[in-house]
Amino acid sequence: MTRLRRDPRAERTAIQVAGAARPRYDRTARRSSSGSGRPRRDPRAERAGQRVVGEARPRFDLSQVIRVEGPVIADTQPRATTAPAPPKILIVEDPAFLVAVVPDAPGGRLSAHDRQVLGAARALAGREGAVALLTLGACEGPGPAGADRWIRLDDGTEAYDPAGRAARIAAALNGLKPRHILFPESLDGGDLARRVAVRMGEPLFTNAEVVAANGLVRPAKGRRVEQRIAPGLLTTVAPDAVADYAGPPREARPVAVETEAASPAKLRILAAARVPADPATVPLALAEFVASAGNGITDLDTFRTLVAALRATPGASRVLCDAGLMPRHTQVGASGTVLAATCYFALGISGAPQHLQGVAGCEHVVAVNTDLHAAMIERAGLAIVQDAQIVMPALLRLLAQETGETP
Repeated sequence: MTRLRRDPRAERTAIQVAGAARPRYDRTARRSSSGSGRPRRDPRAERAGQRVVGEARPRFDLSQVIRVEGPVIADTQPRATTAPAPPKILIVEDPAFLVAVVPDAPGGRLSAHDRQVLGAARALAGREGAVALLTLGACEGPGPAGADRWIRLDDGTEAYDPAGRAARIAAALNGLKPRHILFPESLDGGDLARRVAVRMGEPLFTNAEVVAANGLVRPAKGRRVEQRIAPGLLTTVAPDAVADYAGPPREARPVAVETEAASPAKLRILAAARVPADPATVPLALAEFVASAGNGITDLDTFRTLVAALRATPGASRVLCDAGLMPRHTQVGASGTVLAATCYFALGISGAPQHLQGVAGCEHVVAVNTDLHAAMIERAGLAIVQDAQIVMPALLRLLAQETGETP
């Protein structure tokens, strides 16, 4: 051991005051070199340094801590501040096999479900394999999400052509030759996976809730039994079943794959559009954008107007629902509805523990509250420390300016 051994008797002898009839000790002196070197504080001297001069009655300035110069406090050298080193990027130079992921990536951005599929792919790849992300068009942040390779196919047309997209994806996968291919079990991802499976002539294991190198598991017969199978070529991953990749960022090296030109489809869909549901009638559990009112909202008419202008689904805290000011089905929280929304807008909500449990699955949280230390302000990614009664009319005016309407 490199730690010096203390000698309490020698330390006590070193601080003894010489010449006193009764043994006295100077405890403000530094310890001997054989000690730990930790300085001893003198609370009396620090208290005397805080006393306000010129007052008949003792008064002390507690806003600062007085450090008495001398041997009482050890001299401290300022430490040089260094910038944190950037995270090291992991590189898999020569992988033994590839695990391909075909995400939805709406708008060129990986969704929460896509990141979960990448986490499942990392579990299948292990240390010897690599994860290859296959996208049509641009995609943000494939490396931090866990992709070692990135195959980007140019989206040649803006028309809605699921059959043509499946043909291009199948041709790219045939050229890539991965060991496993994962899709998200979503509206678009599930449809694409089934089309690719038909084109490749391979079986598809759908809605996997457990993804591991030793097997895939999914529920069946009303979740009364579990079906287990060895990982095959094509698999779809259920939402909220696998954790995201939480390791250091990966390389996401661009890779070019030669694909054969797909033959034009005989029946081509010229135009298609997704008709969104009315946000006022969408259940809270299925809503993408929720705006909630709390106890800090007194003008509920302005709140309802703002919700309609934002095209959000209305929500509320338990306080307003218990008071009968908002319907019970709009209550957000552990005792109400647990949300899985993309964005949650909290107006005048302090953030009780049960309410925070209800918004734990939201990707983005925006909060408006007068209390800087409110729990909802700490949870929010964007916080506005202001009265919600002032913020709501200001937002309505900005929305009216964007649409060109008179507020």
